Amino acid sequence: MFIRFFRNFGFLILFILTAFFPSCTSKKKLVYFQGKEAVSNSDSNKNYTPILHADDLLSITVMGLDPDAVKPFNLPSQTGGQIVGGYSQGAPTPPGYLVDSEGNIDFPVIGKIKVGGLDRVSAATLLKEKLGAYINNPNVMIRILNYKITVLGEVRNPGTFTIPNERISLPEALGISGDLLITAVRKNVLVIRDVDGKKTETRVDLTSKNLFSSPVYYLHQNDVVYVEPNRAKINSSVINASNVGIAISVLSLLITMITLLSRK
Repeated sequence: MFIRFFRNFGFLILFILTAFFPSCTSKKKLVYFQGKEAVSNSDSNKNYTPILHADDLLSITVMGLDPDAVKPFNLPSQTGGQIVGGYSQGAPTPPGYLVDSEGNIDFPVIGKIKVGGLDRVSAATLLKEKLGAYINNPNVMIRILNYKITVLGEVRNPGTFTIPNERISLPEALGISGDLLITAVRKNVLVIRDVDGKKTETRVDLTSKNLFSSPVYYLHQNDVVYVEPNRAKINSSVINASNVGIAISVLSLLITMITLLSRK
Protein backbone atom coordinates (compact mmCIF):
# COMPACT_ATOMS: atom_id res chain seq x y z
CA MET A 1 0.00 0.00 0.00
CA PHE A 2 2.78 2.42 0.91
CA ILE A 3 4.72 1.53 -2.23
CA ARG A 4 1.71 2.31 -4.40
CA PHE A 5 1.17 5.59 -2.58
CA PHE A 6 4.74 6.80 -2.99
CA ARG A 7 4.71 5.82 -6.63
CA ASN A 8 1.77 8.17 -7.08
CA PHE A 9 2.81 10.99 -4.78
CA GLY A 10 6.58 10.61 -4.36
CA PHE A 11 7.36 13.25 -6.97
CA LEU A 12 5.13 15.78 -5.19
CA ILE A 13 6.84 15.12 -1.85
CA LEU A 14 10.28 15.46 -3.43
CA PHE A 15 9.27 18.76 -5.05
CA ILE A 16 8.08 20.20 -1.74
CA LEU A 17 11.24 19.17 0.08
CA THR A 18 13.44 20.62 -2.66
CA ALA A 19 11.58 23.92 -2.72
CA PHE A 20 11.63 24.49 1.02
CA PHE A 21 15.18 23.43 1.90
CA PRO A 22 18.07 25.54 0.54
CA SER A 23 20.85 23.77 -1.31
CA CYS A 24 24.32 23.39 0.17
CA THR A 25 27.11 25.72 -0.95
CA SER A 26 30.50 24.25 -1.76
CA LYS A 27 33.73 25.72 -0.36
CA LYS A 28 34.99 26.40 -3.88
CA LYS A 29 32.12 28.83 -4.47
CA LEU A 30 33.00 30.86 -1.34
CA VAL A 31 36.81 31.18 -1.32
CA TYR A 32 38.24 34.38 -2.84
CA PHE A 33 41.28 34.68 -5.14
CA GLN A 34 41.80 31.00 -5.85
CA GLY A 35 45.18 30.10 -7.35
CA LYS A 36 48.64 29.85 -5.79
CA GLU A 37 50.06 32.83 -7.70
CA ALA A 38 47.01 35.07 -7.39
CA VAL A 39 48.81 38.06 -5.86
CA SER A 40 52.48 37.73 -6.80
CA ASN A 41 51.95 37.96 -10.57
CA SER A 42 49.43 40.79 -10.56
CA ASP A 43 51.23 44.13 -11.03
CA SER A 44 49.21 45.68 -13.86
CA ASN A 45 47.09 47.84 -11.53
CA LYS A 46 49.67 48.94 -8.98
CA ASN A 47 50.29 52.36 -10.59
CA TYR A 48 46.63 53.35 -10.87
CA THR A 49 45.86 57.04 -10.30
CA PRO A 50 42.38 58.59 -10.60
CA ILE A 51 41.62 60.87 -13.55
CA LEU A 52 39.58 64.05 -13.12
CA HIS A 53 36.14 63.96 -14.74
CA ALA A 54 33.06 66.13 -15.09
CA ASP A 55 31.12 66.52 -11.81
CA ASP A 56 34.22 65.96 -9.68
CA LEU A 57 34.34 68.40 -6.77
CA LEU A 58 37.92 69.51 -6.17
CA SER A 59 39.59 70.96 -3.12
CA ILE A 60 42.43 73.20 -4.36
CA THR A 61 44.82 74.72 -1.84
CA VAL A 62 47.36 77.29 -3.01
CA MET A 63 50.40 77.88 -0.79
CA GLY A 64 53.29 80.33 -0.96
CA LEU A 65 55.76 82.36 1.07
CA ASP A 66 53.44 85.37 1.19
CA PRO A 67 50.08 84.52 2.88
CA ASP A 68 48.47 87.70 1.55
CA ALA A 69 49.46 86.86 -2.03
CA VAL A 70 47.82 83.40 -1.96
CA LYS A 71 44.68 84.44 -0.10
CA PRO A 72 42.66 85.45 -3.21
CA PHE A 73 43.22 81.99 -4.67
CA ASN A 74 41.88 80.00 -1.71
CA LEU A 75 38.28 79.35 -0.68
CA PRO A 76 37.25 80.07 2.93
CA SER A 77 38.02 77.15 5.24
CA GLN A 78 35.11 74.94 6.20
CA THR A 79 35.03 71.64 8.02
CA GLY A 80 33.37 68.75 6.24
CA GLY A 81 31.30 65.93 7.68
CA GLN A 82 32.47 63.39 10.20
CA ILE A 83 34.50 60.50 8.81
CA VAL A 84 34.41 57.26 10.74
CA GLY A 85 37.05 54.61 10.20
CA GLY A 86 38.54 56.50 7.25
CA TYR A 87 35.34 56.31 5.17
CA SER A 88 32.10 58.25 5.40
CA GLN A 89 28.47 57.68 4.51
CA GLY A 90 26.24 60.68 3.88
CA ALA A 91 28.70 63.25 5.23
CA PRO A 92 28.21 66.93 4.27
CA THR A 93 30.37 67.97 1.32
CA PRO A 94 32.78 70.89 1.92
CA PRO A 95 33.03 73.68 -0.67
CA GLY A 96 35.19 73.15 -3.72
CA TYR A 97 35.56 73.65 -7.45
CA LEU A 98 33.13 71.65 -9.58
CA VAL A 99 34.45 70.29 -12.87
CA ASP A 100 31.88 71.19 -15.53
CA SER A 101 30.68 69.08 -18.44
CA GLU A 102 33.58 70.31 -20.59
CA GLY A 103 36.20 69.47 -17.96
CA ASN A 104 36.78 73.05 -16.78
CA ILE A 105 36.89 74.68 -13.37
CA ASP A 106 36.31 78.38 -12.73
CA PHE A 107 39.31 79.47 -10.66
CA PRO A 108 39.60 82.85 -8.89
CA VAL A 109 41.43 85.59 -10.82
CA ILE A 110 42.62 83.18 -13.54
CA GLY A 111 39.20 82.09 -14.82
CA LYS A 112 38.44 78.81 -16.61
CA ILE A 113 41.09 76.07 -16.50
CA LYS A 114 40.67 72.72 -18.22
CA VAL A 115 41.55 69.89 -15.83
CA GLY A 116 39.30 67.11 -17.16
CA GLY A 117 41.32 64.14 -18.37
CA LEU A 118 44.29 64.97 -16.13
CA ASP A 119 45.35 63.26 -12.93
CA ARG A 120 45.76 65.34 -9.78
CA VAL A 121 49.52 65.79 -10.16
CA SER A 122 49.24 67.00 -13.76
CA ALA A 123 46.38 69.34 -12.87
CA ALA A 124 48.40 70.79 -9.96
CA THR A 125 51.39 71.35 -12.26
CA LEU A 126 49.20 73.15 -14.79
CA LEU A 127 47.74 75.38 -12.10
CA LYS A 128 51.19 76.20 -10.69
CA GLU A 129 52.29 77.39 -14.12
CA LYS A 130 49.30 79.72 -14.39
CA LEU A 131 49.74 80.99 -10.82
CA GLY A 132 53.38 81.84 -11.53
CA ALA A 133 52.25 85.13 -13.05
CA TYR A 134 50.81 86.18 -9.68
CA ILE A 135 52.77 84.33 -6.97
CA ASN A 136 56.45 83.53 -6.52
CA ASN A 137 57.11 79.77 -6.27
CA PRO A 138 53.51 78.69 -5.62
CA ASN A 139 52.65 75.23 -4.42
CA VAL A 140 49.30 73.59 -5.23
CA MET A 141 47.52 70.65 -3.59
CA ILE A 142 44.43 69.11 -5.23
CA ARG A 143 42.05 66.55 -3.76
CA ILE A 144 38.79 65.03 -4.99
CA LEU A 145 36.14 65.75 -2.36
CA ASN A 146 33.32 63.62 -3.77
CA TYR A 147 35.22 60.46 -4.65
CA LYS A 148 32.37 58.05 -3.99
CA ILE A 149 31.55 54.44 -4.76
CA THR A 150 28.30 52.55 -4.18
CA VAL A 151 27.98 48.92 -3.14
CA LEU A 152 24.59 47.20 -3.45
CA GLY A 153 23.15 43.72 -3.13
CA GLU A 154 24.32 40.81 -1.00
CA VAL A 155 26.64 42.66 1.41
CA ARG A 156 26.18 43.34 5.11
CA ASN A 157 26.25 47.14 4.86
CA PRO A 158 25.20 48.38 1.41
CA GLY A 159 25.41 52.07 0.63
CA THR A 160 27.40 54.93 -0.88
CA PHE A 161 30.85 55.57 0.59
CA THR A 162 33.13 58.61 0.29
CA ILE A 163 36.76 57.53 -0.19
CA PRO A 164 39.22 59.99 1.39
CA ASN A 165 42.41 58.61 -0.18
CA GLU A 166 40.96 58.57 -3.74
CA ARG A 167 42.07 55.01 -4.37
CA ILE A 168 40.14 51.88 -3.50
CA SER A 169 40.13 48.38 -4.89
CA LEU A 170 37.09 46.18 -5.40
CA PRO A 171 38.02 43.89 -2.46
CA GLU A 172 38.47 46.94 -0.23
CA ALA A 173 35.07 48.28 -1.29
CA LEU A 174 33.46 44.99 -0.35
CA GLY A 175 35.35 45.14 2.95
CA ILE A 176 34.02 48.55 3.98
CA SER A 177 30.51 47.39 3.08
CA GLY A 178 30.82 44.53 5.58
CA ASP A 179 31.92 41.77 3.18
CA LEU A 180 29.70 39.46 1.14
CA LEU A 181 26.86 37.49 2.67
CA ILE A 182 26.88 33.71 2.40
CA THR A 183 24.07 34.07 -0.16
CA ALA A 184 26.16 36.21 -2.55
CA VAL A 185 27.20 35.03 -6.01
CA ARG A 186 30.98 35.54 -5.99
CA LYS A 187 31.57 34.52 -9.59
CA ASN A 188 29.47 37.24 -11.23
CA VAL A 189 29.92 40.58 -9.43
CA LEU A 190 28.81 43.53 -11.57
CA VAL A 191 30.70 46.85 -11.76
CA ILE A 192 28.84 49.70 -13.47
CA ARG A 193 31.05 52.56 -14.66
CA ASP A 194 30.43 55.86 -16.44
CA VAL A 195 32.86 56.20 -19.37
CA ASP A 196 32.54 59.40 -21.42
CA GLY A 197 28.90 59.74 -20.43
CA LYS A 198 27.99 56.12 -21.21
CA LYS A 199 27.32 53.35 -18.71
CA THR A 200 29.54 50.28 -19.06
CA GLU A 201 29.11 46.95 -17.29
CA THR A 202 31.92 44.59 -16.31
CA ARG A 203 31.48 41.20 -14.66
CA VAL A 204 34.10 39.99 -12.18
CA ASP A 205 34.80 36.57 -10.69
CA LEU A 206 36.02 37.10 -7.11
CA THR A 207 37.13 33.48 -6.84
CA SER A 208 39.60 33.86 -9.73
CA LYS A 209 43.14 35.20 -9.57
CA ASN A 210 42.37 37.11 -12.79
CA LEU A 211 40.57 39.66 -10.61
CA PHE A 212 43.89 41.40 -9.91
CA SER A 213 44.44 42.22 -13.58
CA SER A 214 40.85 43.29 -14.20
CA PRO A 215 40.26 46.89 -15.41
CA VAL A 216 37.77 47.30 -12.55
CA TYR A 217 40.11 46.03 -9.81
CA TYR A 218 40.57 49.67 -8.80
CA LEU A 219 37.24 51.47 -8.69
CA HIS A 220 36.73 54.88 -10.28
CA GLN A 221 34.68 57.80 -8.98
CA ASN A 222 30.96 56.98 -8.90
CA ASP A 223 31.39 53.28 -9.73
CA VAL A 224 28.51 51.06 -8.64
CA VAL A 225 29.17 47.50 -7.45
CA TYR A 226 26.26 45.08 -7.43
CA VAL A 227 26.44 41.62 -5.86
CA GLU A 228 23.57 39.41 -6.92
CA PRO A 229 21.92 36.78 -4.67
CA ASN A 230 22.35 33.08 -5.30
CA ARG A 231 19.51 30.76 -6.29
CA ALA A 232 18.85 29.66 -2.71
CA LYS A 233 18.31 33.30 -1.62
CA ILE A 234 16.01 33.96 -4.56
CA ASN A 235 13.98 30.83 -3.83
CA SER A 236 13.72 31.70 -0.14
CA SER A 237 12.49 35.19 -1.04
CA VAL A 238 9.74 33.72 -3.20
CA ILE A 239 8.63 31.47 -0.37
CA ASN A 240 6.74 33.95 1.78
CA ALA A 241 4.32 33.34 4.63
CA SER A 242 1.42 32.44 2.36
CA ASN A 243 3.54 29.91 0.47
CA VAL A 244 4.57 28.31 3.72
CA GLY A 245 0.93 28.09 4.73
CA ILE A 246 0.08 26.35 1.44
CA ALA A 247 2.98 23.93 1.91
CA ILE A 248 1.81 23.08 5.43
CA SER A 249 -1.70 22.48 4.13
CA VAL A 250 -0.39 20.18 1.38
CA LEU A 251 1.75 18.24 3.84
CA SER A 252 -1.21 17.91 6.22
CA LEU A 253 -3.29 16.54 3.36
CA LEU A 254 -0.58 14.03 2.49
CA ILE A 255 -0.35 12.87 6.09
CA THR A 256 -4.14 12.46 6.22
CA MET A 257 -4.08 10.44 2.98
CA ILE A 258 -1.31 8.21 4.30
CA THR A 259 -3.28 7.61 7.51
CA LEU A 260 -6.48 6.73 5.62
CA LEU A 261 -4.70 4.44 3.16
CA SER A 262 -2.84 2.64 5.93
CA ARG A 263 -6.16 1.72 7.57
CA LYS A 264 -7.46 -0.05 4.47
